[in-house]
Amino acid sequence: MAERKWPSQFVVKRADDPDPLPVFKFWVEMKSIVVAEFQECSGLRLERAVETIEEGGVNDRVHLLPGRNKYSNIVLKYGVMHTDELWKWYQEGLLDGKVKRINFSILLRGVKGTVVKRWSVDDAFPVKWEGPSLNVEGNQVAVETLEIAHHGLKLSE
Repeated sequence: MAERKWPSQFVVKRADDPDPLPVFKFWVEMKSIVVAEFQECSGLRLERAVETIEEGGVNDRVHLLPGRNKYSNIVLKYGVMHTDELWKWYQEGLLDGKVKRINFSILLRGVKGTVVKRWSVDDAFPVKWEGPSLNVEGNQVAVETLEIAHHGLKLSE
C-alpha cells in the first residue's frame, strides 16, 4: 500500500515529537538560588513601538518603521512563606531611593523536571508589593504579589 501524502497546509505531529511544555512547572532563581516556587508569573512580554512617517505626496499609505522595545513589568504571585527575602528586597531604598537592582532567571521545567527554557531578567527592582487577602471564611493559601520592573529579558534554552 502506498504511503499517504498529506496536503502541504497540514502540520502532522508524529508520536515521537515532543509535547508542548506545561505552564505549571517553573521556578524563579536569584543569585543561583531558587527562592520560591511561585503560583503565577505574568508579564513575560516585550513590545516594539511603531513609528509612523507621513510622506508628502504619498497619499495611499503611511510609512511604518520599527521603534524602541519596551518591557512589561513581571508580576509574581506566591504563597506566603516563613522567609521574608522578597519583602526585604522591596523595603531596600524605601526611604533613600537607593533600590537594589538584581539579575534573576525564570526557569520553565518540562514534564520530567528538567529546565527547558530560561528567561534571564536584567537590572530588576520591585515596584509594587501586595499582601494576601485575609478572610476568616476562606481556606485558600495566603498569596502575596510582587511586581518587578526591569531593563531586559533574554531567552535561552
